[in-house]
Amino acid sequence: MERTEKKAKPQADLCTRPLLKKTVLFTLPLVFTSVLQLLYSAADIVVLGQWASPDSAVREAAVGAVGSTGALINLITNLFIGLSVGALAVVARFVGARDGEKVSRSVHTAVLVSVIGGFIVGVFGFFMSGVMLEWMNTPEAVLPLSALYLKIYFCGMPFNLLYNFGASILRACGDTKRPLIVLALAGVANIGLNILTVAGLKMSVAGVGIATTVAQAISAAGVVIALMRRRDSARLGFKKLRIHKTAVWDIIK
Repeated sequence: MERTEKKAKPQADLCTRPLLKKTVLFTLPLVFTSVLQLLYSAADIVVLGQWASPDSAVREAAVGAVGSTGALINLITNLFIGLSVGALAVVARFVGARDGEKVSRSVHTAVLVSVIGGFIVGVFGFFMSGVMLEWMNTPEAVLPLSALYLKIYFCGMPFNLLYNFGASILRACGDTKRPLIVLALAGVANIGLNILTVAGLKMSVAGVGIATTVAQAISAAGVVIALMRRRDSARLGFKKLRIHKTAVWDIIK
């Protein structure tokens, strides 16, 4: 027997007045989440600058290798974050219309699209990392290390997209706090793993790449758990995962 769905009040009901206080409380976690996402690469660079090697030249090469990938990572990531914003808009529209069936279809379609898209981008990026860096005129001195970092980063792309899509769904339901909490925990894990792999295990660029991928997996798991624990039509159930053509087209539009 299917569990009876409870009508859960959204964390921020933006469909009723007054709106000013609700808008501020909704927006602040969103701003902090964006800042935290920007700090991921900064944490990698700081740790490498401190503990990558006793040799200053080696440290500078490691820092330069990670820094040189920033523009490319932002370009590719922002493209798919744009799609996650599409998922947010679609889910939010149906949440506002109180159309539970279409909310559920949009949620399960968006989650599945994020996983499939993440694998496609991850495989493409893994094998094309060196070529793309050459297109960007990355200095040959840091090219091998940059390609290594980028390959490891792309291995975590399914987690990256899953977090962004899942966080967008939660925000569409009025919940901006949980994505922030999840990302903050993942950020702490990222810093801890950076120090462990670089200062402790002497893994340098590979270490911060692995730490970033693990942190992305933690953030993805966090939003999935949050979606599975919801008690409304946005609740995630693995048996319902499928791609609905109309929902995909709406997200793309």
